[in-house]
Amino acid sequence: MKSLVIVESPTKTKTISKYLPKGYDVDSSMGHIRDLPASAKMIPAKYKKESWATLGINPDDRYFAIYVTPPDKKKIVKRLKDKLKDVDELILATDEDREGEAISWHLLEVLKPKVPVKRMVFREITKEAVQNALENTREIDMNLVFAQETRRILDRLAGYTVSPLLWKKISPGLSAGRVQSVAVEFLVERERERMKFRSGTYYDLQAVLQKSGENDEFKADLTHLNEKRIASGKDFDENTGKLKKPDSVVLLDEEKASALVDDLKAAEWSVTNVDVNTQKRNPSPPFITSTLQQEANRKLGMSARDTMSVAQKLYEKGFITYMRTDSTRLSSQAIDATRDGIVEMYGEEYLFERVRNYTAKGKSAQEAHEAIRPSGSKFIQPEKSGLKDREYKLYDLIWKRTIATQMAEAELEFTGVTITAKNDGTSADFRASGKKILFPGFFRAYVEGSDDPEAALENQENFLPAMKEGDNTDLQDLNFNSHETKPPARYTEATLVKELEKSGVGRPSTYAAVISTIQDRGYAKLDGKALVPSFTAFAVSSLLEEHFPDLVDSDFTSALEDKLDGVATGTVDPVKYLDDYYKGENGLKAKVETQEDKIDPQKAKLLDLPLDGLEGIKVAVGRFGPYAKMQKGDEEVSTSLPMDMDPSDVTAEKLEELIKLSEEEDKPIGVHPEEGLPIFLLTGRYGPYVQLGEATEENKKPKRASLLRGMTPEDIDLELAVKLLTLPRTLGDHPDDGKVVKAGVGRYGPYVVHDGKFKSIPKDGNVLEIQLDEAVELLKQKAKSRKSSELKNLGKHPDTDLPIKVMDGRYGPYIKHGKKNIGLPKDTDPAKFSLGDAINLIAEKG
Repeated sequence: MKSLVIVESPTKTKTISKYLPKGYDVDSSMGHIRDLPASAKMIPAKYKKESWATLGINPDDRYFAIYVTPPDKKKIVKRLKDKLKDVDELILATDEDREGEAISWHLLEVLKPKVPVKRMVFREITKEAVQNALENTREIDMNLVFAQETRRILDRLAGYTVSPLLWKKISPGLSAGRVQSVAVEFLVERERERMKFRSGTYYDLQAVLQKSGENDEFKADLTHLNEKRIASGKDFDENTGKLKKPDSVVLLDEEKASALVDDLKAAEWSVTNVDVNTQKRNPSPPFITSTLQQEANRKLGMSARDTMSVAQKLYEKGFITYMRTDSTRLSSQAIDATRDGIVEMYGEEYLFERVRNYTAKGKSAQEAHEAIRPSGSKFIQPEKSGLKDREYKLYDLIWKRTIATQMAEAELEFTGVTITAKNDGTSADFRASGKKILFPGFFRAYVEGSDDPEAALENQENFLPAMKEGDNTDLQDLNFNSHETKPPARYTEATLVKELEKSGVGRPSTYAAVISTIQDRGYAKLDGKALVPSFTAFAVSSLLEEHFPDLVDSDFTSALEDKLDGVATGTVDPVKYLDDYYKGENGLKAKVETQEDKIDPQKAKLLDLPLDGLEGIKVAVGRFGPYAKMQKGDEEVSTSLPMDMDPSDVTAEKLEELIKLSEEEDKPIGVHPEEGLPIFLLTGRYGPYVQLGEATEENKKPKRASLLRGMTPEDIDLELAVKLLTLPRTLGDHPDDGKVVKAGVGRYGPYVVHDGKFKSIPKDGNVLEIQLDEAVELLKQKAKSRKSSELKNLGKHPDTDLPIKVMDGRYGPYIKHGKKNIGLPKDTDPAKFSLGDAINLIAEKG
């Protein structure tokens, strides 16, 4: 008997093939083989004239959806159909979640097999799991299919209904999404809080002490002065920078703090209170999708998308269980493997006295039914796995977290000592804190936020000398320190995932795609690990808040998600659910039609930034980016905002400076001595530049030159502007062959060039001053042999299974996909270039 087994990826194909007997041919669908049409040209001819064709869904026919097979999947479909002709049964072995179930259903619909069909599911790719799944096949679960297709239709309705409105009212190319819009709202609301924030300043004292008769020093911080608490950051109002209850605390300024230091240096210091308590700490539950994304971002600096991509590979290679899950449950097999591993690695004393069980986490543990853990009945130790780079690091993280779940509690001892300094009626209480690990327990394997548990154990401890009430202490040093309160921290990918999950918005399996989308669409950018919302994000969120508040309401979106879970269990009718969302007077379609005429595009583009001093100056977004404008008499003056300016960077002073510069753009800084044309100092999206002459119908692109690095508009006079406009400047003929030598500025900085050979000008050189003889000497220098070096291994392309790497070459960064090299777009940071970015770039280049 011959069987065809279909999975989603080539990697999964290779792994499963090892565990199936002869007669089983395993092939891959390369993900989804069909979807809603991505463009008008993909809509079949028989539907093109339908009023709903562009949407791809007919809401009046139970949300009938047009599904099409993309051109790049037609060869795959043909191959699978050909193989079906020679087999006795078809086994669909796609992932056991809603998306995997839907892929199997689409395969069934497209292939139309004439042989028996079985659905085979497993949560880990091991010999035991695969063979058990083969013996326990089932039919396709249509409730899971309905849930996935309903989600897809719901997102299509939201995106295709609201996005065109944003194009008309704000700017082309914008998008809205059911989960995406809430995520952007979180970022914008946090940024508004930061912009409203006013810092407060306070001082405190820190003493360095010794117990009398001993040499060990320890530190203690001032907590009370004459029995009144010293003010700290929590006492300040975030919006005023002033104390919330000024009468209840002592606020020290620099003068008072300095005087107190002088006073207490002559004081007598003694212990007035000692409290000791022990605490036991339990390990965190094993990973689910969201916590894995959070911890990988915190510990490994990986984005949510990269985390899921690497985890997918680990699953397909058989190293971990399925990585899309809301459940923290561990199977009995996993618990046994974990406990055996603890005894082997750490000894019996580190094994928890009983099995530690974890219940399902989240509003609905609706994906796979077990936590993310190493696969199999005996876990492979990371150092014996043969994995490398990010795959090794992520597996190591999962292995440690899983092992820790069955380890003994950590036992800690905390000591708090109050030392009181008294002098002439002044009484000041200082607090010293000690921490001792009595038994490390699970800390030996896993400490949150640390890659090295053993090192983290040492860093966690803080020893104090043994002290009791009445002991004298000797002051060694006493200083005061100033502090400023900090605004609320921006979201990182980790904290945004946490907030989305806490609010019940979307599902963890979708977060990676959502976070990538809001960056790809220009709603946010990464600054280090922080997600910084753009001017466009502010404009879109403000419009949605005013006219479509449900779309940015986390409670409303969470309720939608709960009903999708109901579709998955068969308790909610998907058609009624979609009707309630889209149709009727309160449906999305009617709301958009009603609100569209009420939205003034000019008002929608204006940003209401919560900043002081912006009266009279308006900030808006336009087709070519953000700009500022103000009325001066009868004339409106406007200026583009620099590309590197964020909403939080905006101040009245900066805007006034940019507008002033814009006003002066009409006045030339002088006339070119040779050309006889005026030279203007202008500002554009990429910063200030000089321009020779005015742009006219005859001269649409006058010569321009950007200011060099380190230059400011204030530095530019006529002489310097003329020099900038000479670039690239001719230095003369090379003495060896008479060919021209030039100096200019390119993508990688200032250079000299001769006969196609480029040489960078050193940092201490000046492209405006370099002479021919210096350039000739530079060109003589032997070029350093430079081989391309790997910057980042992004993983394999899901369609070709070929590796994609970010490389650094002679002419700059590029990606290598198989034998194909593609340069990165200008101004792209290679460190932030992800697998998704690479796949999109490869698709663009054909």
